[in-house]
Amino acid sequence: MTGIYLYIYNHSDKEYMTKKNTTIYDISKKLNVSVATVSRALNNHPRISQATKELVAATAKEMNYKQNNLAKALQSGETKTVGVIVPHINTNFFSSVIRGIEEELSPHGYRVIICQSHDDTNIEKKQLNTLLNTQVDCIFISISRNTTDLEYVSKILNTTNTPIIFFDRKKDVPGISTITIDDHKGAYLATEHLINQGYKNIYHFSGDQNLEIYQHRLSGYISALNDYKIPVVEDNIINTGSSIEEGILAMKNVWKRKIKPDAIFSASDFTALGVCKEIKNLKLKMPQDIGVIGFSNEPFTQFMELSISSVDQTPVLMGKISANVFLESIKDNFSGITIEKKLVLKPILCVRESSKRK
Repeated sequence: MTGIYLYIYNHSDKEYMTKKNTTIYDISKKLNVSVATVSRALNNHPRISQATKELVAATAKEMNYKQNNLAKALQSGETKTVGVIVPHINTNFFSSVIRGIEEELSPHGYRVIICQSHDDTNIEKKQLNTLLNTQVDCIFISISRNTTDLEYVSKILNTTNTPIIFFDRKKDVPGISTITIDDHKGAYLATEHLINQGYKNIYHFSGDQNLEIYQHRLSGYISALNDYKIPVVEDNIINTGSSIEEGILAMKNVWKRKIKPDAIFSASDFTALGVCKEIKNLKLKMPQDIGVIGFSNEPFTQFMELSISSVDQTPVLMGKISANVFLESIKDNFSGITIEKKLVLKPILCVRESSKRK
């Protein structure tokens, strides 16, 4: 017996009906050609003539044939599917990186499975294993803020040929390529801009220091102060999260101090937005009384009543380059060579009303 029978119960006449899925055996029987010829024609084999390919394709369409992608994947060793794990998808940065990956891989026939870790290492591990069990061809990860030990990733690399690529949030693991922005340089540019605008007492709302990206943004802030001979005051570095609420709370607290900031460089646009809300609540004026600059260039920074300066991380480009690193790794594997890439993109300073005094 060929094909698979689906039994459908018809409630109106209480009879069972059968519906048969078309297989390549049915197509070969109708065209009086071998099953191998049908299979090769459907898979665009070079030994099959164009006329035969077109005839098989037309017959398959006429008979409503659906190709078994799983069987095809098992035969070729490719599923034409990649996985992406991000902390959260509801930010422009991560959704734009995914867009870049998808735009670059879609013309090559790849589909994208998106997972969220919700900044939870345990969820991240489960999703990684789920994607591996789904036999995706590559996994792109931006690690959660709580991820410190990546030994489990190293073990995976020793037991599978599936490439893993880190983007934005990463740690250095032998065998894994990384695509990041120059966070140190971006923070340096932001702080330097505030200095050049005449701000003297610049605070830094530093983000979660468990993550390298925020460590590098802090070091960029310190480097700019040092280069311009401005003392680094430890009390001016405020350890915050990356939410609007934490920006509001941090701004409330620092404004109670005797020596107040005249500018805030926030490692996160969301925290910067919270800062701006509290500045408005305090009846202060930007940029005259206090300047603000964030990091990431989320869309809302441009469209606020008073636009917010920020550092653009070029997320779509980051996604496209991440995808190309994967495509190049396929070529490398065919040549028996594995090349580990460490790519760092250039940040772009976007100066707007919140910090532009001059």
